[in-house]
Amino acid sequence: MKFGSTICTAALIAASAASAQDLPQASSEWFAAGQQHIADIIARQTNTGRAKNVIVLVADGNGVGTNYATRLFAGQKEGQLGEEHVLPYETPEFHSALVKTYNINAQTPDSAPTAGAMNTGVKQRFNLINLGGDAIHDDCSTVAGNELTTFAEIVTGMDKSVGVVSTARITHATPAAVYSKTANRNWEDAVPEGCTAQKDIATQLVDAMEAGYIDLAMGGGRRHFAPETVTTEEGKNGKRKDGMNLIEKAKGMGVQYAWNTATFGELTMDAPVLALFNDSHMEYEADRADVDEPSLADMTKKAIEFLSQNDNGFYLEVEAGRVDHANHDGNAYRTLTDGLAFMDAVKIADELTNDEDTLIIVTADHEHAIAFNGYCGRGSDILGLCMGVSKQGDKHNGKPLLAADEKPYTVIGYLNGVGSVLKKEDGANDYSGSRPDLTQEEALDIDYNQQALIPMSSETHSGEDVAVYAKGPWAHLFDGTIEQNVIFHVMYHAVNVE
Repeated sequence: MKFGSTICTAALIAASAASAQDLPQASSEWFAAGQQHIADIIARQTNTGRAKNVIVLVADGNGVGTNYATRLFAGQKEGQLGEEHVLPYETPEFHSALVKTYNINAQTPDSAPTAGAMNTGVKQRFNLINLGGDAIHDDCSTVAGNELTTFAEIVTGMDKSVGVVSTARITHATPAAVYSKTANRNWEDAVPEGCTAQKDIATQLVDAMEAGYIDLAMGGGRRHFAPETVTTEEGKNGKRKDGMNLIEKAKGMGVQYAWNTATFGELTMDAPVLALFNDSHMEYEADRADVDEPSLADMTKKAIEFLSQNDNGFYLEVEAGRVDHANHDGNAYRTLTDGLAFMDAVKIADELTNDEDTLIIVTADHEHAIAFNGYCGRGSDILGLCMGVSKQGDKHNGKPLLAADEKPYTVIGYLNGVGSVLKKEDGANDYSGSRPDLTQEEALDIDYNQQALIPMSSETHSGEDVAVYAKGPWAHLFDGTIEQNVIFHVMYHAVNVE
């Protein structure tokens, strides 16, 4: 190490900084953009005020890799090469950090305890929601004494309003973490016989609305609120075996009920809201044109307008739940189109609120086993084949790269999933096979399942970090690499600071 040159080097750096525009690269657009980015960060003001409102937007399964794919998809939709695109929360206005997502007992996490960690401030066990470390999955007897206090309960005590919005079933893991405490995330409409320590998740939601700490809930999952003897608006029977019609109970409590875009549009601002737009999950964004459902951005807008009536503020969790489901299907097209719908929700949340008093947090609960293949040239269609790097210009050379088997491959792949190139032989226990040939047209089909390696009926989560982005009061506390439960502590500090 050249200790003797330290002072000289420092002086040289200072001189270089002062004359940056004299450098030969100063005329480059990249150089100018880099200088502007630094200037924007330097100009960023730290907000240490008290947060009146907190909005957490979760794209389920949107880890760093999936987010990267969405960035390119969004940019290419706008006519860019894609890589240079900036998502709404990737600007210098937002502070950011990496988030460790593991559960107490799981290296690769589940959505229930990850969402629970964000809503209670402590790590939780796989498949449990808002129960402490001594609780055991699927064991109702371990519920009592292990219930955790949620952020929704805390801010209700501060006379704030609370809402939860999801494109998944509203009783699914991530939205349920706002209001539910359960030894099994799958107890959506029933608990085991003899279980008296807790109620099913749908009942817990209606109870929470009756108790006044959930003011608005929008998503799918209608079947879990209706008994088997009742035909829902979709013409299917409910799933409840206890005969309880929770939709009618909610109506009897004075709660407004919506089930399609027409009734959604008729919602007023003067009574709590329960909106169930599908018997199960709401449809993928790519398929929504054929169904009678509002978009995630529509629901987010309605929720903010409704909750903003409270002069004391509100807490809102918004989930793009189907990003996760499309990843599980190994279907990149629907993953990314739902990712774009999430971007629209983030934008509308930002537009409708004030940075001075609203803490906006954008994050994911976990990542998936998604991967990006080969040395692709810039601008390769993120849903299509990996094209070669061009020797001139910026864009790829238009020629698909070939693997050692002399066949092309897509930019996106999965380590495991339904698209596995290994197939089970009839009457045999062994898997074998080779990759089929593939055209660009086939790869870009809406129903195409990306090629995967390990055969699975459903692609799995990944244990790698996700990112968190935030703006508003105390957003600067998101820095470095944090545990997932720290997200709660930033929210808690922001609403309590004097």
